[in-house]
Amino acid sequence: MSENVYNRIAVLRAERGISRRQLADALGVHYQTIGYLERGEYSPSLYLALRIAEFFEVAVEVLFSTAPFPRIGDESKPA
Repeated sequence: MSENVYNRIAVLRAERGISRRQLADALGVHYQTIGYLERGEYSPSLYLALRIAEFFEVAVEVLFSTAPFPRIGDESKPA
């Protein structure tokens, strides 16, 4: 069983025009940490995940998932 944690940090950052450095500064982490998170090279602690969700004012499950998020533009086909 895989223990990957998928996230939409890059999507929310892009939508809001926030750089990695700006997000890192707001969270009190190194900007490279944001890059590691976005690429899935690092899974955040629960505390950091909650702080990121709070920063973007979304529920943590909007940002993080144990299953891959659907690709933008992919439409689910009716059953």
